Amino acid sequence: MLRFRRPRVQVDAVIPLSWRAQRRDLWLTLVPALLLVAGAFALTFLYLRPAPPTTIVMSVRRDEGGYGHYAKKYKAFLAKHGVNLEVRDWDGATDGLGPLRETEAGVDVTFVEGGPVPPEKAANIQSLGSLYYAPIWVFYRGEPIDDFTGLRGRRIAVGPENSGTRSLALALLGATKSDAAPTELLPLGRDKGIEQLTAGAIDAVFLVSTANSPRIHKLAAVPGVRLLSVARADAYARRFPYLTKLVLPRGVFDLAADVPGQDVLLLSPTANLAIRDSLHPALAYLLLRAATEIHHEARLVSAAGTFPAPFESGLPLSDEARRYYTSGAPLLQRHLPFWAANLIDRTWVMLVPLLAVLIPLMRLVPPIYQWRVRSRIYRWYARLKEVELELEQEDVDAERLRTMLQRLDDVDRAVKRIPTPLAYSDKLYAFRTHLDLVRRRIELRLERIALTAATA
Repeated sequence: MLRFRRPRVQVDAVIPLSWRAQRRDLWLTLVPALLLVAGAFALTFLYLRPAPPTTIVMSVRRDEGGYGHYAKKYKAFLAKHGVNLEVRDWDGATDGLGPLRETEAGVDVTFVEGGPVPPEKAANIQSLGSLYYAPIWVFYRGEPIDDFTGLRGRRIAVGPENSGTRSLALALLGATKSDAAPTELLPLGRDKGIEQLTAGAIDAVFLVSTANSPRIHKLAAVPGVRLLSVARADAYARRFPYLTKLVLPRGVFDLAADVPGQDVLLLSPTANLAIRDSLHPALAYLLLRAATEIHHEARLVSAAGTFPAPFESGLPLSDEARRYYTSGAPLLQRHLPFWAANLIDRTWVMLVPLLAVLIPLMRLVPPIYQWRVRSRIYRWYARLKEVELELEQEDVDAERLRTMLQRLDDVDRAVKRIPTPLAYSDKLYAFRTHLDLVRRRIELRLERIALTAATA
């Protein structure tokens, strides 16, 4: 029996993929992934707030509300956390919020009394909360009175133009129609007003200050000077939501001398910490922590822990303050130095979107790399399939079969020269095994044709 046997083509060793070629495949796979990561990083950085500045500016009117005293305490607290507080004196040419409204002034934070604030004056300004009661003290000479109506027709020091004291005094006198002539309203500052009242040159003075102020204690003990106790304090507090009724106990200033000589009903706004809404959130939280440390103690007219608090102040409460009064300081700021907490917070914010991109890419890159390597081999299956489909035809003669074998040999030589990482060599050998199966079918077909021709 005749059997057709063609010589086998010597099988060359599989050419391993060179390091240069492997590196090229890795780069072609990794570069798009790296570009996606860089894009996510850039997008996050674009919308991420910058690091908080190391210096902030506070404007203070030192002759009102005891603010100069507290500004020093804030400066000391912030210095412990690496932030410099620059304190600037406010000359009173504008209202208390003026320095915050003027962007070119560069002021970030200030103290201000609670009170009605027109919307046009509160633009881009927010409150971090109330810090303490700063009662309205009305000292006067003459017969005892129990309401602002008793001040009609008198010479009254109501504070300088645009001061918080003047604003409150005009609101209360105007509500009782006690500001009209012959009442004389004098724009005297705190010290000047106290001096002239003590000397008897004026009839009354409005002051806004804490109950701990030595000036208030001293003036309350001056012979012939009385402290107004507002009998209708509840009514005023209902009409003016930013005012609170307080009771100053008899003798609280001086128990030995019994000053004051009776319980005094006072009306009090709160001193508030106002900021520009552009202040960095980390600094807003730091100021709130400072406020808690400085203002939480008990005072003559408030219990311990009353302040700071989100009381009505005429200004919208900032989001940071709202969260602080609900949940306290951020977790990192409670347990780490300010700089470290801020660094970790910023790093975490940066990592979230990066991880959102990296995790899917870590799952996608290996399959993409495998696809690139395997695609060099798999595309030859199309040639192998063409030969196999042609082999299925009934009218294939010996010449066409030999041509098909030649085509398979060409494919075999080409595939053997495909640079392949050793880890994927099994795919190459699997293809060559399939190629040998098709070759064997062609050879058997040629043998049958040769046998038929020999027996004919």
